[in-house]
Amino acid sequence: MATPSLLLLLADGRFPAGAHAHSGGLEAAVAAGRVTDLASLEAFLAGRLATAGLVGAAFAAAAHRAAVPAESAARSGALAWLDAELDARTAAPALRAVSRRQGRALLRAGRAIWSDAPFADLPATPGGAHQPLVLGLLCAAAGLSRVETATIAAYGTLTGAASAGVRLLGLDPYQVQALLVGLADACDGTAADAARAADDPPERLPAAAAPLADIHAEIHATWEVRLFAS
Repeated sequence: MATPSLLLLLADGRFPAGAHAHSGGLEAAVAAGRVTDLASLEAFLAGRLATAGLVGAAFAAAAHRAAVPAESAARSGALAWLDAELDARTAAPALRAVSRRQGRALLRAGRAIWSDAPFADLPATPGGAHQPLVLGLLCAAAGLSRVETATIAAYGTLTGAASAGVRLLGLDPYQVQALLVGLADACDGTAADAARAADDPPERLPAAAAPLADIHAEIHATWEVRLFAS
């Protein structure tokens, strides 16, 4: 049984998995003039939650489901299927690379803390497994529930970009936190929807897309100078 402290620890942006180095696509959106103030940041975050947040949370919850309980062979097959389905939902090569890079960073932390978790069952794909799959196994090892796992995933899609908004736009951090409080119910609702969706087979998991975010990610990857990795 996990403690509330473990939930807070894994949702904390200071957990050593590299999340602080990513803006969730906000840096490119700011450069394109599409996010300029608090109101447009709120719209950006709401859109991100409804797309990347829902998809990532559903796949994290599905990976959690595959881990508890499951034999190694069944778990390995389920995780490989999830990885392929999430790859298909991530249209931009830059975003696929980011997801796998973040997965590797999270995996390093997970192995150091929960060394007996079944991380060896993750697919041996080039670049490593997608971050939501690693998160699902890590949360299962920590004793968190499927809903808690989805909540961490959904919450992470908001907080990284919100923090980047303070740095990129010079916004009042108190107002940005108030904005996050206003999105809390939507975040919880997204997590609940994602946790329920995890009962479906991988090909029926959410596939919400954000084509403009994909375009921004590809443009951002070409920049020689940037503040964030993505």
